[in-house]
Amino acid sequence: MATGLDRETLDMILESISEFASRELPESELLRLDEADQFPAEQVRKMCSEQLGVQLLFIDEEYGGMGGSSFDVYRVCERMAAIDLGVATSVLATFLGSDPIVVGATPDQKKEWMSRLAEEGLMMAYGATEPEAGSDLGALKTVAVPVTDADGTVTGYRITGRKQWISNGAVADLCTILANAPAGPTWFVVERGAEGFTAGKPENKHGIRLSNTAALYLDDVYVDADRLVGGVEGQGLWQAQQVFGYTRLMVAAFGLGAGWEAMDRAIAYSAERIQAGSPLSEKQGYTHKLIVPHVARLEASRACIEETAERFDAGEGILTTEGAVAKYLATEAGHAAADAAIQALGGYGYTHEYMVEKIQRDVRITRIYEGTSEIMEMTISRDRWQQHLKTTGRYYADQARELDALERSQPGLGAGVAAIAHDSLAAAMEACRVNRLTRNQHVLLRLGELVAVTEGAGALCRRAARHRAGQLGVKADVRFDADGLAALSRVYARDAAMRVATEAIRLVQGGVEVADATLAGRLRVGDALAAQAGLLTDMDHASDAIYGRQV
Repeated sequence: MATGLDRETLDMILESISEFASRELPESELLRLDEADQFPAEQVRKMCSEQLGVQLLFIDEEYGGMGGSSFDVYRVCERMAAIDLGVATSVLATFLGSDPIVVGATPDQKKEWMSRLAEEGLMMAYGATEPEAGSDLGALKTVAVPVTDADGTVTGYRITGRKQWISNGAVADLCTILANAPAGPTWFVVERGAEGFTAGKPENKHGIRLSNTAALYLDDVYVDADRLVGGVEGQGLWQAQQVFGYTRLMVAAFGLGAGWEAMDRAIAYSAERIQAGSPLSEKQGYTHKLIVPHVARLEASRACIEETAERFDAGEGILTTEGAVAKYLATEAGHAAADAAIQALGGYGYTHEYMVEKIQRDVRITRIYEGTSEIMEMTISRDRWQQHLKTTGRYYADQARELDALERSQPGLGAGVAAIAHDSLAAAMEACRVNRLTRNQHVLLRLGELVAVTEGAGALCRRAARHRAGQLGVKADVRFDADGLAALSRVYARDAAMRVATEAIRLVQGGVEVADATLAGRLRVGDALAAQAGLLTDMDHASDAIYGRQV
């Protein structure tokens, strides 16, 4: 079990990050760097030096680091993304680059490279993606040809290929490169300056313009055999898969942090902007469209992130699907929140100087890197489809009964409404099984979306219950009091129930030739509709909580 930092140390790190940013990367400098499309190399290296030492959070104590837990990393990633997502991406890229070493390296390799990361603040890059393979790591074309001595002993490898869209590509001191060795995909550590190893010019990107993204070219690059991660060929894909859940949790925290930063700016603006004699913050047409729904979705994604981080720290395994759910919900919510913030600020929001326009461009990448939203949908649906089959349709029905029990023990959290979403999803999956609809890729993708929304509702209800009982983790984010979080949970549960019921009936009926008159009942469409009673009042309560008004 990973306990990580104590609360005081975590708070100190979060405060130090904010202080560093206000001093080294104030808002005016962030806007200037964005306009110039310039990577702040000096500031990023300072972050990974004695001045801040943020890299130590990601490194085990035995190698000179602080040994931060998954929960610690989530909180730090959220804070960094709220400052600037490009800078946060540069830091993430280093530890994404080190992941093959953490997972698969020999003890001597770990000691060498992780100790250097801790002591020297090296920057790393993760060289997996290729121009034609995209996210399909099994389709890579980069090759590693063994070099042998007179006795036939492998002494090194010559690597040839191209990598695309590599964060820190042109500035990294070290890169982990995935290449096809004779036994299959294998990770190698390649140092900057190696003969034949070059980087392309920085990409002219839509957003995260404060990060460096460049192609990498390997032309017969020689590395010694001890640069093969783990010392055994063919382990590369396994090593990559071991950290998908964890790295996607970090990107989820990025979406959460950027989305909340945009919302915070819209909330502050609306509290001061007077229209027709009163602030925008007091107008339902503004708050109930542009603020409340987005805050509810962000907090549902936070609930999934925190549950998954706690499970990582409890040693439950790689949690690939849970990481995918968290990433999908948080990055979709973060992007939608940033877009709403532009609308909330009107003409000001559309200009460069008010930051929300930049945040919206930056957060867009979170729906693409570390696996697109569509890959997340497929990852989620395939796993949960197998769970549905293994449990003969009981997987989500059983969770619905647990939520019904939570509703009885702690009414007012929306758990009973979230149970409707779970029942609807169980019935939708069974209808898809009976009609063999999962042979259609579109159906699988849409099921992935409905799974994520449903699980988000359950997670937020459980988080609201823990908050009410005073049982949130000591390092949990506590933005709202228990009543405010309960109101947001009720709002999100209603949205989830309606989305799942109505989208599921459309999905299933759209896949068959003859309509099923009994489907609406099995999907609990009527119950989802009835559960909307009281939504407006709960949105009022949620708005009061967001703006700190007394109820």
